[in-house]
Amino acid sequence: MEQRAWRTLVALTTRLPAALDTQLQRESGITHFEYFVMTLLSEEPGHRLQLSDLAQKANASLSRLSHVVSKLERLGWAERVTITGRRGAQAVLTDAGYQKITEAAPGYLECVRGLVFDGLDAEQTKQLLELVETLVAQLDKGMARGLGRAGRPSPHLDMDPNESG
Repeated sequence: MEQRAWRTLVALTTRLPAALDTQLQRESGITHFEYFVMTLLSEEPGHRLQLSDLAQKANASLSRLSHVVSKLERLGWAERVTITGRRGAQAVLTDAGYQKITEAAPGYLECVRGLVFDGLDAEQTKQLLELVETLVAQLDKGMARGLGRAGRPSPHLDMDPNESG
């Protein structure tokens, strides 16, 4: 059962982001991650956030986030602002960036509902929330122990290779 659950989770975590990317790129010309970063900025006071804090909220490395912010800057949807006396820079969502995600939001939300939530009732949605919160907490605990990080060998997943999945 563990192997079947794992394979189903892998299918979800690979297919869902790809479907969201396809939808957003087709309708709005942006990736799911770009949309997510701009949405995070839109929710902050002044539509700005320290790059390191934004990277943490976006579950991304600072390097990946910096690359995306550079692209958003080229498109006129974000800018970097250096604050005198503070280390690092802030990402700031521009008015054009705010307009971009505002225009993209209805199609994105329709896609999310159609791909995920339309197949769940209220109780299943509650269960999903509880389960993914538990999984994220476990992921954080494992990563804090060094699992899944460079420089540490991966432990063998204790799954029965004979289990049908």
